[in-house]
Amino acid sequence: MATVTKTSDEKKGVAAVARALSLLNAFEGAAEPLTISELARRTGLYKSTALRLIQSLKAEDFVAQLPDGSYQLGSSFVRLARSVQMPSSMEERILPVLRRLVEQGSESPSFHVRAGDDKRVCILRVDSRHSTLDRVKTGMALPLDRGAAGRVFLAYDGTGKGEAYDRIRAGGYAVSFGETDPDCAAVAAPVFGIGNELLGVLSLSGPRVRFDEETVNAQVTLLLPAAAALTRAMGGSIRGASARRACPSDASEPAMGAGG
Repeated sequence: MATVTKTSDEKKGVAAVARALSLLNAFEGAAEPLTISELARRTGLYKSTALRLIQSLKAEDFVAQLPDGSYQLGSSFVRLARSVQMPSSMEERILPVLRRLVEQGSESPSFHVRAGDDKRVCILRVDSRHSTLDRVKTGMALPLDRGAAGRVFLAYDGTGKGEAYDRIRAGGYAVSFGETDPDCAAVAAPVFGIGNELLGVLSLSGPRVRFDEETVNAQVTLLLPAAAALTRAMGGSIRGASARRACPSDASEPAMGAGG
């Protein structure tokens, strides 16, 4: 049988793709945008090589450059994630709920889907009407083991063990303070679909300084009915938790998941 020998140009092309993918993977678990120096350090690439590849990724909107020169995952990443994780009909159902929450005076609502074994991606986000916001953006990849939304994923996929996760399942939500970002806090609740499949997590997040006990209670009071409404719209039912209003003793426990 004849063997296929790759040409020099083909080998260079494969190597370039591998390096570009390593740059995209470097954003995994990053709590905030990355500089080109940090990207080079994480990938082991020369800074000049990383910059050249980043420009190509930027041209296709897989990477976005912020005003301060740092980088984050771009809109093409979000678009592909949506095509896999969420049909357009789901987006049409979720966005009105996020907008309604903002009208009710909530912190910034986001919808997260799982992306692999150790991260989640914010695929929909509506900024609150507050003058100061947290740093969560559409397309941002965040860790599963930190933050309220991450804790909810672990609580309902059977991975999360222990008293803290038992409380999340019993209450139907998680509260977080400064885990993924020291200046951010959040509350989050699960959204289920047909067959009680966990479709994603709805969260309300904002600057940590605004999240005192009273604010947490108020946010959870908005969050739980919204998550329950989304679950019903998706053909699911609340599992292991009721869409009840939070009582102060529940919402004041940081152990239910701590960061935004």
